Amino acid sequence: MSKSFDVIVIGGGPGGYIAAIRAAQLGFNVACIDEWKNAKGGPALGGTCTNIGCIPSKALLQSSEHYDHAAHHFADHGIEVKGLGLDVAKMLARKDTVVKQNNDGIVYLFKKNKVTFFHGRGSFVAAKDGLYDIKVAGASEDTLSGKHVIVATGSNARALPGAPFDEENILSNDGALRIGAVPKKLGLIGSGVIGLEMGSVWRRLGADVTILEGLPTFLGAVDQQVAKEAHKAFVKQGLKIELGVKVGEIKSGKNGVSVAWTNAKGEAQTIDVDKLIVSIGRTANTLGLAPETVGLKLDERGAIVVDEECKTNLPNVWAVGDVVRGPMLAHKAEEEGVAVAERIAGQHGHVNFNTIPWVIYTNPEIAWVGQTEEQLKAAGRAYKAGTFPFMANGRARALGDTTGMVKMLADATTDEILGVHIVGPFASELIAECVVAMEFRASAEDIARICHAHPSLSEATKEAALAVDKRTLNF
Repeated sequence: MSKSFDVIVIGGGPGGYIAAIRAAQLGFNVACIDEWKNAKGGPALGGTCTNIGCIPSKALLQSSEHYDHAAHHFADHGIEVKGLGLDVAKMLARKDTVVKQNNDGIVYLFKKNKVTFFHGRGSFVAAKDGLYDIKVAGASEDTLSGKHVIVATGSNARALPGAPFDEENILSNDGALRIGAVPKKLGLIGSGVIGLEMGSVWRRLGADVTILEGLPTFLGAVDQQVAKEAHKAFVKQGLKIELGVKVGEIKSGKNGVSVAWTNAKGEAQTIDVDKLIVSIGRTANTLGLAPETVGLKLDERGAIVVDEECKTNLPNVWAVGDVVRGPMLAHKAEEEGVAVAERIAGQHGHVNFNTIPWVIYTNPEIAWVGQTEEQLKAAGRAYKAGTFPFMANGRARALGDTTGMVKMLADATTDEILGVHIVGPFASELIAECVVAMEFRASAEDIARICHAHPSLSEATKEAALAVDKRTLNF
């Protein structure tokens, strides 16, 4: 006998658990299926983000930053540190505790909002009489029946051909978060978000880190003025970044990994490392979903095909997050999950792709929203640009972290903000003001005339807005 629900959500990551909670808030009888397991075999809600992505990586970034400050920067503040040590096992244990706190928090939220949770893998079985049968394969098997299905099954790390992940020597983001000792030499293939963040963690802890990037430009999706500033900072810190490379044969053995590659000049090179992290993107996860049983359409990349409202080709079947088009960002998945739940309820859920913020949690942090200068030039749009360096910001000087800038781009005629790009301290927090401003179609003049607390890093945003009109006050 199947168990009936109004809404069945497959996947308990940011898109799925948020969709389930919002649907329950709207009065629906909701089930959520998720198969992630913790070390003891119990449920570990939160998906890739909570278990092997956003949350644990930020925990390790914070720990490694503390260590780096103690080793290299505390002396500038008159703080002497003698006998500095490093306990990697304890650092990883703290990371695991942070993950568990988030796992448990979602379990609590499900109970609070009366979402029924099923631990296992969800797959389509049949569609009949306007309902969908979903099988749950786990410790105990269940069959659920629901009118609406929201697929939020996320994504998996993409492996290099001929070099599958073994999570011992050749690592995905999962293995990169579980390295038990600081490697003497660490290699990374791909200089995207995951590569830079994990490279930063282990570089701070003492590893010799080399990043091999196939593209000729560094952080091609980022405004290039900001990307160049970040590149300069990373190289100064000791990250070795090779651009325009072609990776050849990869050999993994007892002593580590050997990578053959060709540099931008066409010269053959070989690098031997203790560990190799591969971060060359992610692919939509539909493994075990059985979309063919109900005719759910996938595109050539294996992602579920949806329209602008996250509707699939099947009536009352929706999909959100990494398993569909658009940026693979946890907060994008959350917003789509909320929007879909509200659309099911007959409301007008909304996601504005133009105001989704991006963040790279390195030091300096990189954050942006909207269009880059390169995109505006390619589109032939007339714009004005204003920049303000953190070296002229009083709070940044007090922090001892003056690397980077805020850059604001505005329409040349209307002054509407078209993009904001930040490299520097707490960029991940500063970008929120800019997202709000763009969502309300504010002008640079609007931010320039808003009072910002002094001393604060946010004053750099105000000054960048003033710079659009060439009237900065502190630079």
